[in-house]
Formats: sequence, structure tokens, C-alpha cells
Amino acid sequence: MAAASAVSVLLVAAERNRWHRLPSLLLPPRTWVWRQRTMKYTTTTGRNITKVLIANRGEIACRVMRTARKLGVQSVAVYSEADRNSMHVDMADEAYSIGPAPSQQSYLSMEKIIQVAKTSAAQAIHPGYGFLSENMEFAELCKQEGIIFIGPPPSAIRDMGIKSTSKSIMAAAGVPVVEGYHGEDQSDQCLKEHAGRIGYPVMIKAVRGGGGKGMRIVRSEQEFQEQLESARREAKKSFNDDAVLIEKFVDTPRHVEVQVFGDHHGNAVYLFERDCSVQRRHQKIIEEAPAPGIKPEVRKKLGEAAVRAAKAVNYVGAGTVEFIMDSKHNFYFMEMNTRLQVEHPVTEMITGTDLVEWQLRIAAGEKIPLSQEEITLQGHAFEARIYAEDPSNNFMPGAGPLVHLSTPRADPSTRIETGVRQGDEVSVHYDPMIAKLVVWAADRQAALTKLRYSLRQYNIIGLHTNIDFLLNLSGHPEFEAGNVHTDFIPQHHKELLLSRKAAAKESLCQAALGLILKEKAMTDAFTLRAHDVAIAVTYNHDGSYSMQIEDKTFQVLGDLYSEEDCTYLKCSVNGVASKAKLIILENTIYLFSKEGSIEIDIPVPKYLSSVSSEGTQGGPLAPMTGTIEKVFVKAGDKVKAGDSLMVMIAMKMEHTIKAPKDGTIKKVFYREGAQANRHTPLVEFEEEESDKRESE
Repeated sequence: MAAASAVSVLLVAAERNRWHRLPSLLLPPRTWVWRQRTMKYTTTTGRNITKVLIANRGEIACRVMRTARKLGVQSVAVYSEADRNSMHVDMADEAYSIGPAPSQQSYLSMEKIIQVAKTSAAQAIHPGYGFLSENMEFAELCKQEGIIFIGPPPSAIRDMGIKSTSKSIMAAAGVPVVEGYHGEDQSDQCLKEHAGRIGYPVMIKAVRGGGGKGMRIVRSEQEFQEQLESARREAKKSFNDDAVLIEKFVDTPRHVEVQVFGDHHGNAVYLFERDCSVQRRHQKIIEEAPAPGIKPEVRKKLGEAAVRAAKAVNYVGAGTVEFIMDSKHNFYFMEMNTRLQVEHPVTEMITGTDLVEWQLRIAAGEKIPLSQEEITLQGHAFEARIYAEDPSNNFMPGAGPLVHLSTPRADPSTRIETGVRQGDEVSVHYDPMIAKLVVWAADRQAALTKLRYSLRQYNIIGLHTNIDFLLNLSGHPEFEAGNVHTDFIPQHHKELLLSRKAAAKESLCQAALGLILKEKAMTDAFTLRAHDVAIAVTYNHDGSYSMQIEDKTFQVLGDLYSEEDCTYLKCSVNGVASKAKLIILENTIYLFSKEGSIEIDIPVPKYLSSVSSEGTQGGPLAPMTGTIEKVFVKAGDKVKAGDSLMVMIAMKMEHTIKAPKDGTIKKVFYREGAQANRHTPLVEFEEEESDKRESE
């Protein structure tokens, strides 16, 4: 480890010189702590981890590699055929192919990953999150093969990974739990009876795993069976176990979780809490630390309860104890994630720690670097998850190329956690998260301001993203006030999902001017079309333009300038000035401004097919590219509006396709197990005569 120590000391010196030139008020507390911890690494080498295999992909693999490099530890990547040219493969010191794109044949193949660890002589495996990170069998296999598993012991994964077991352990440890059924009888009738006893609404949860998979809210007895079957299918697909539990559903709860760490010497600490309440599809979309509105005494109780939970299972390494919190700040144990969380960077920002470094140190046999008293909370941090998805279409995940990708500049208070670059493709085979944008400031309001500023600098072309949605969300008055809960998005749905069907006339003027200046089209008069609207443009010899849109005339003036390899449009429309980044690709103009992004097609393309938006003969289209998991109908079946026709699986999400109207299935185009491309018809559907007449 001498080489590692030398590298660490050099890095520390470089960091010290660089940070010293910056105003101290701009620095989050992590700066000095990282120096201190890196220097300490030169004096204790523990079990001598010099090479670590990261059994994961994307941004978390890149994240682990950055810390490994800082410590002088070599990194080994594994990759599927779909990830051959991925960022994490390029970052690693070594990389090995482990099979086809489907995760079951690659990233979930324990035997392949163990073999790579042996071949590369890696002493340890970091599982990241997802995939094998909470797999007891994999942790046990690592132990048998003499490979350090950077995570808790298999027994802790087992006890906390099965939610029914974890509830019993927590209750015995004095941690508050929610009323529910966690028994072994998994018959439909038994589960339904317990749901009735507990009282609707109830939550069905897969006993294994997390991330919202295998989780369904049931609000009435009538929908119980369908939701149960759906939860089981998704749980089986995600965790290879379809066992579920039933819990009382707490209306408008907060989701508050505590970061804990344990070591091999019996020590355990908490690093304060994160609020992860704002979610869609039971998956987190924006997280913050600390949780807003939590009093110091409640914060202390949360942390101490989380430490009791960790000690109850002899926990080692990084873990997260998740709680449901009601409006009176009463909290109840929900589950424990026995791994590093996606949102761990916000904890790092407010505590000045590198949690991956802690993982490596503790796995190597060291004690926790700081005592509970030494862990202090400073400032506020947000993490916004940037996804390839369409918020206006029920957050449907998407896939495709990142034709253009530009991000805010990283600095000590801004982190870009990503595993993709411009030109890369978001794959249909994996989670659609593109990046995590993490910001820190001295207080919550300042951090929110920085978050919104940074989101405006995150510009993506090539597929739908949730960036504008995140801007609307982070700017909502209730979010600014800290009034967050798990129903936040449904409650404020209309305000958060502002219609973008028609661009404002002022925006059309901006786009037209941008096109004119970019293409240097300086004729005296001509007509453009955008969004099926004619824009009559007249060049005025003072350098301005008159633009007639329908019955209104606009005086438009502006020019282009370059900044950091980007083109910007400075524009005045009827005396109102604005600034926007301008990108023109093929027949589309993209404007990125402080209000968000605007896409304007010139001209609007005419589609070759006359098929309706609902599909062939009014039947549904595939909402995404994916696999047909289940087919419920056959040719000749009569269905009612809302009946389930089939289930699709893509990007770790299950989507049920339902009948748009009453009618008859004339033909089913796909069998179970088949792959369907986005926007292709799934069935041929003949609606009832009465519905036809009404539509006519």
C-alpha cells in the first residue's frame, strides 16, 4: 500500500493548494474532512485492499471509481454487451465483459462476477446499489471465496432484506413499527383477510428489495386482487421472490431516512437524516438533507433509533434506516436498505465525508473514522435525479441517444454524478436515470436557489427528460416552504405539469430570430412556419425584424454570441429582453432559458402513418420499448373500458395496458416474452357500435 499512500499524499497536497485559492465561504465542510481522511489513510492500511471490483454500472460505478482512484486503489469494471462503450468501462483500470444486455445474464450473474474477481486478483467487491447489492447469497459467496464484500454480513442482509423479519427485529429493539401482516401464509385469501382487518387503504410490499418495486397502494377491496398479482409479478422479476407483506398505508406521510455506519469493532453512528418524500411511482425524484422542519430533539431520536436498528443486526458498513413520519413527527420503521443509497451525496455534503471511502476503510477492518460527537451537520444539500422520462405521460421512461448534453460547471458545492456523456445512449435494458445533480449551500433557501440555477444549466437533446418538471417542483411555493410529503406530486399535479402543447408567440419570435441569425438569412421578407403557425418576417434596415403572428405584430431585435463553446441568443421582443442558449439540430430549434426549455419544429413534420394516437382501430400503442410480460386477452374477447389487456416490462418498470373503450379484440399482435417497440400497436381493437356513433 506504499504506492497508494504516496498517491494519497500527493492528492491531498494538490487539493489543499486548489481549495486555498477559493473564498472559504464557498466551500462546503467536506473539503477539509476529505483532506484529513486521505492523510489518515497513509497510516492505517487494514486488510490491504489494493484492487476493488465494482459489480455495477453507470453513475454509481463511476462514483466508486473516483474514490478508489483518490485512495490509490485500482478499480475493475464489469460490463454487459450493451455497456461496451460506457463511461464506467473507460474510467476503470481494467474491464471485463460478463454477457448479454439483460441483467439476469450479466450484472445479476454471481458466478460471472466472482470469476472476474478471481481473474483480476481483486481483493474486494463493491456492489453499488441495485443488482446484487442486497443479495445475501452473493455476500455469502464472496465470503466463501475469500473475497471482501464491501457491505454488511450476509446475516444482516437476510434479516433486513426480508421485510417481515425486519419488522419483528425492530419491534424487539424498541424501534416503532407500522401495523401490518408479515406472516408466512401467502395465500390470496389470507392476505386479503389481513388487508380487511388492518383497514383500507393498505400497502402491498415485496418482502425483498426496494426502489418501489413490488409495491402497490390498495384503496378498496375491489382492487385488491389485481394489485396483489401486479405486485407479485414485479417482485418476482426484480428480486426473484414474489412474497409480499401488507401494511397500513399512512396518508400524506413523509419519507425520512437516516444514514448509519457500523464497523467490525461493534461501533455504530448516524450521519443525520434525509427527506426523500417527493416521489413518483413510489420512487424518489428529489432528496434533501437535513429534512426540513425537523427539530433537534426529533433529529436525535431518529438517529438513535436508526443506530439501535443497526446494532440489532450487528450491522457493518453503510446502511439506511427508512422511516414513515406523520404530520406530528411521529416516525415508524419502514425498512432498512443494506447498501449505499442513491442519495448518499447529500449526506456527504452536509457532513463533510466521503462515504465510499468509509466503506472501503471499514471493509478493510478499520474503525469508523469519526465518533458520533465528531459528526457535525453544516448547511443544506439537495439532490435532483435527472431521468430519461416524460412527466406529461405519467413519467413514462424512455431510451435513446444523448444527442446534446451540457451540464453546469462542477465546483466544491456542485456535483454531477453521472455515467453518461454526450453521444451515449440511455439503454432500454436498465434504469433510465441520466444523472444526479447535487448542490450544497449554507441554508435551505440558498441551496434551493443554487439547485434551480444549476438545473437551468443542464441541457439535454435527444430524448424526453424531467428537468423542466424538476424546475417547476423546486420552485413550487409549498416545496419552498418545506411542506413535503409522499403525495406532493399528485396533490400539485396541475401546477407541476404545465402544458407545453403550444409555445408562446414571444417564444416563436425568439426561435425565428435564432434561426435567421444562425442561418444568416437576411432577405427583406419571408414566411416561416412553426407549430402550424405562420410567422411573417420583415427585415427592417435598422437591424430589427417585424414578425406578424396571426393578428399580432412583434418588434424583434437581437444577436448571437458564444460563451464556453455554446451559442446564446440575446433577444428583445417588444422591448422585453431575454437570454437563451440556442441549439439548432435538423428541423428543430431548442431554446434553454431561465424559464426552462422550448422545442420548436420548423416545419412540423407530417407523419407517414394515419394511425390514431390510440393505435390500430383505436387500440393501444406500446408506451415504451419493452418485453410483453403477460397477455390477458385473445382474439374474439369482449372487453370493457379499463380492462387490463397486457403487461409490459421495461427499464425496471411494469406498465399495465388497458382497454381505452368497450369493444372486441380482433387480433393480438404480441405473445408473452416478445419485444415490442415504442408506439407500435399491441392489439387490433373494434369498439362497440354505440361508442363509434358517439365519436362520429
